[in-house]
Amino acid sequence: MVKSMYDYVSDQWKKPDTSFKSPQQQRLIQWRREENFQRVEKPLRIDRARSLGYKAKQGYIVARARVRRGSLRKPTIKGGRKPSKKGITKITAAKSVQRIAEERTAKCFPNMEVLNSYWVGEDGKHHYYEVILVDPVHPAIMSDPKINWITNTTNKRRVLRGKTSAGQKGRGLRYKGRGAEKVRPSIRANQNRGK
Repeated sequence: MVKSMYDYVSDQWKKPDTSFKSPQQQRLIQWRREENFQRVEKPLRIDRARSLGYKAKQGYIVARARVRRGSLRKPTIKGGRKPSKKGITKITAAKSVQRIAEERTAKCFPNMEVLNSYWVGEDGKHHYYEVILVDPVHPAIMSDPKINWITNTTNKRRVLRGKTSAGQKGRGLRYKGRGAEKVRPSIRANQNRGK
């Protein structure tokens, strides 16, 4: 079977070259000097952006987001405890770093809705994601039957309610059937069901 251009681009991104002189490493050095949330002209990973709904037309923009790496850093406890019971290490947030990147990007672009996001790099301190945003009141978006569902008011601030792909993954909605009885319609709704 013949591979498309997007397949070759996808193969390159499975294991990017991060040697010192590589383009990816030079990008990371440049990104560190730039703003946390930077609008970019075109997506770096065109294959991933297209698969997540990006189109090179008016009404779509792409922004690069930078967020911290690692788990939550908690201050050390002065009182006496076993070191393992201090509760400093291995404490992680309930949200993934990708969700945090999407939510913060949405606050920087308040007139846009987040469609999706994908990973583009990481260094010692930060993760970098490209976030696809859509303008729900743009005429090109409102007249396109494939994307005009986002103009509906039920999709307002969808990223803050865990409606993106990363949000659904964090809410456990990738699983169905046995073992996933308490994730739908939501964990909170299931907790309140017996009351």
